[in-house]
Amino acid sequence: MKSDGPKVTVLGGCGAVGSVAVKTLVRHPEFSDVVIADYNLKKAKETAAKLRGKRVSAVKFDALDKSSVEKAIKGSDLVVNCVGPFYTTVKPILSAVMKSRINYVDVCDDVDVTLDILGMSDRAEKAGITALIGMGSSPGVTNIIAKLVSEQFLSETDSIDIFHAHGGEPVEGEGVIGHRFHCMTIDIPMYLDGRLQYVKYFEESGMKLRQTFNFPVLGEVPIFPYPHPEQVTIPRHIKLNRVTNKGSVVPIEYYNLIGDMCRLGLSDKEAVNVRGRTVIPYDFSVAYILRQRNRILKETNFGRQRGCVSVVVKGTHEGKYREYRFHMASQSQALGEGTGIPVAMAAILMHQGKITKKGILPPEAAVNPADFLGLLPQIMDMDKAKAGGGSFSGFLIEKVDENGNVSTVDM
Repeated sequence: MKSDGPKVTVLGGCGAVGSVAVKTLVRHPEFSDVVIADYNLKKAKETAAKLRGKRVSAVKFDALDKSSVEKAIKGSDLVVNCVGPFYTTVKPILSAVMKSRINYVDVCDDVDVTLDILGMSDRAEKAGITALIGMGSSPGVTNIIAKLVSEQFLSETDSIDIFHAHGGEPVEGEGVIGHRFHCMTIDIPMYLDGRLQYVKYFEESGMKLRQTFNFPVLGEVPIFPYPHPEQVTIPRHIKLNRVTNKGSVVPIEYYNLIGDMCRLGLSDKEAVNVRGRTVIPYDFSVAYILRQRNRILKETNFGRQRGCVSVVVKGTHEGKYREYRFHMASQSQALGEGTGIPVAMAAILMHQGKITKKGILPPEAAVNPADFLGLLPQIMDMDKAKAGGGSFSGFLIEKVDENGNVSTVDM
């Protein structure tokens, strides 16, 4: 059924992240029409058929074909992009969006392409659109929390350290594995001692940044340098000395398997001849890793999906040391919910007229933390009512004073 109300199209709406964004947008009254755009049209139609109470439709599109993207988003008031890996897909999609003059939100977490698309901001401004990038969990909520703490709780900010770990999602695909390989092979930016520096995952520069972190619901987890955009974008908007990003996937045996195969060169996409057969190491590795994932989850008795993102902000307030630790944890949800819900929330805020700055922007440059946190209770209530009590938000905020005393902060 066609509606005259506002229409949002979710690119990659069948994936682990996109499907959560679709469900969140369907539950909220902001949009009358929700379009699931995916390469897998059959699955998109099946997903649309299961979502009742609102006009939900499906369309096939190819993320690497600009004309296909333009056709899929035609008539939309807003586009939500959840198609990874972003280092290959975001440029053609953004080009199509700018040509169509439609506002846009994505969850791009590839730092190298983030720098490229920020350079396209003038084009977006000329097109008169708002393009909010990296609006997931990390990046996304992490940027907003960093901005909130720096502006509201500190006189001066010294450092922002972002830690994240998750695992056990019911769906994990090739794009996720490809993203992890990419993160392990490119130069990783870290903002250290007041300047942007680059480290390598498997070399000493990156290995010396490895540590463990005690996450709520996960416990002690080894974490590794991650090439997310926060350490590039945050210093442009907040004066400070350090921004780092470190993460992992649990169980650690699974993440170590991915790392070992990458270190051995098995993420290579150049074909090799094996006994008269052409084999692409990358294709073999993805298939093998996904098969071994099921075995590892079973052998470790991992149980339900879960995850946590923590933002640790240090600085001073009225001359005294202050440290704030903001944890977003869930014992029932992980990557899909932690990323898909924030991007849907940003789409709602943008259509409500609360994100209006033109150009291509990271969250800390465009989103008012009060608006984002103000919307969260609505989303949480809907999630509990519709999803059987699962919760995206297990929020824990801790303050550490100059004497090392830790207290809980109410927001």
